[in-house]
Amino acid sequence: MKKQLFLMVFAAAVSITSVNAQGGGNFQRRTPEERLKVVHDKLDSAFKLEAAVMTKVDEIFLTFYKDSDKKMEEIRSGGGGREEMMAARQKLVEERDQKLKGVLSEAQMKTWKDEIEPSMRPQRPGGGGGGGK
Repeated sequence: MKKQLFLMVFAAAVSITSVNAQGGGNFQRRTPEERLKVVHDKLDSAFKLEAAVMTKVDEIFLTFYKDSDKKMEEIRSGGGGREEMMAARQKLVEERDQKLKGVLSEAQMKTWKDEIEPSMRPQRPGGGGGGGK
């Protein structure tokens, strides 16, 4: 009886762990406001911007995230491909960066582009593919 109970608990634990390791299928994209909070916190800790400047930066990023979501949805619904999405996103990034250059110093922009922005990109888990015949 104890062996059966142990095996059932062990099997349940393995099942739960494997479902969580696969992501569980519950991935939900963050809202523009949630993404803004992350970038706001990183920029605030890196630069300690004045409140008025931080408000402008927040507006730039919130507009960028909303426009980006809208454009990606338009492309998806129109049957556009990955290349079209990448080109549209690159255009939006360039527009955002032009606006940021008017608010941040040259040194701050360099820190943003070289250090902070790369850390904001979603990290994809490794493994799961390759090596097949």
